[in-house]
Formats: sequence, C-alpha cells, structure tokens
Amino acid sequence: MAAVSTILAVANQKGGVAKTTTVASLGAALAELGAKVLIVDLDPQACLTFSLGIDPEDLEVSVHHVLTKGLPAAEVVLETEDGVDLLPATIELARAEADLLTRTGREHVIRAALEELDGYDWVLLDCPPSLGVLTVAALTAAHGVLVPLQCETLSHRGVGQLLDTVHDVRRFTNRDLEVWGVLPTLYDGRTNHARTVLDTISETYDLAVVEPPIPKSIRFAEAPAAGRSILRTARTTKGAEAYREVARGLMGRQAAR
Repeated sequence: MAAVSTILAVANQKGGVAKTTTVASLGAALAELGAKVLIVDLDPQACLTFSLGIDPEDLEVSVHHVLTKGLPAAEVVLETEDGVDLLPATIELARAEADLLTRTGREHVIRAALEELDGYDWVLLDCPPSLGVLTVAALTAAHGVLVPLQCETLSHRGVGQLLDTVHDVRRFTNRDLEVWGVLPTLYDGRTNHARTVLDTISETYDLAVVEPPIPKSIRFAEAPAAGRSILRTARTTKGAEAYREVARGLMGRQAAR
C-alpha cells in the first residue's frame, strides 16, 4: 500500500477512553510536525466529525457512501481548520455494519478505499466502540493499532478481547498488523492506583506503554464545543504538550519502519 505511508487504527471497544480526542489531537500534532494527515471517523455517533466543527446532519455524503456505495473517498474528504483532512461520518454509518455483513471481502473495504488516496503521510482511523465489522476492517487496513486506555481498574477488562481480535486479523486478513501499545488517557498522576493499573496492563498483556500519559483535563471537554482540537484551543496546556510528545514518538517509529 504505497499510496499512504502509515495507517494507524485507534481502537478500544470500551467507550469513554478518549479515543476520539486522541485521534483529533494526534492528527493535529502530526500536522504541526509537517505531516499530511487524514483522519477517518468510523463511529456512527460521528463525534470526531462534530468535534472538528462539522455538523454531520449537514453532510450529504460520508464515509458510509465510500464503504457501502463505492463512492471514491477523495469525493468525501473535507479540509478542517486543524490542518488535517477528514473522512466524516454520519448516523447512516450505523447501517453499514448490516450492509457489509453479507458482502464478500467486507474486511477489506477500508483498505480498498484508502488505496485510492494519495499523498498522505498518516491516516488515523477512529474505530467505533465495538469489535464489529468496521473495527475488523480498520484493523485489516492498518499497519498498527494504538489502544487508548483509562487507568482505572475495570477499564482494561476489554483489552484481552481486543487483542484476541487483533490475533484473528493477523491470522486471516492482515498478517503484518502490529500493536503499537497502550496510550494511558485521563491520567491522574497523583494517584498510585493509576500507575499500578498501567503496570498491571503492561505485565498481563505484554504490551508497550506509550509515553507520556495524557493527563485528565477539563480542556479536552471544552475543545469539541469550539469545533477544534485541544492543540488549537489550549495550545500550551499539559494535555496538548503530551499529545505533541506522543506524536513525535510515533514519527520516530514511522521513520524506523
């Protein structure tokens, strides 16, 4: 897949782990570093689309039409004020799971759509909070998967299920898929509990922990209302700087690939 340098799926079937915030913020941080970035909203709730200042209800075409109707992705991609391009979602995407279930080669629909695009250094896939057809298709298209994880006792119970899915994808549709690691989000460094949970995850699942942890901050909740990422609404906060540091680490990993 020479048209796109690196495709990274951001996945966790548990909601509320700052998955969408991570895609928007990392996308903006990579763009700041000079990369040409596309972010793809694969969640029927369309939170990523909304958080970048685009009302899903105003859209006539979306990623749903790309995946189920064969519309070229280039005809749907939108520019955003954050310096990244967006393949937006609408509530119609909820039908895509059912539409794709009976389709031969459904695992490859995202890969096929992205192969038509050219010139992107990074594509970040915001996976839905489930392990259904869209998540499997995202993992099939991706070079790597990043798992955002809230550092609370119950939040890592789904990690094993996700890794089982990754294992199946490696066996059947994408043998080169790599788990890039767990990204701690909503992190409260003042508590020993958060660090203990992180250590437990690392040891239990033998996963790398992507540093630095993303701190808990009210600024993340404020950013979507402004239709921008935190890198634009609160540029100098610890949260914005943490995402910039993670982005630099991802760039280093891409260079090593």
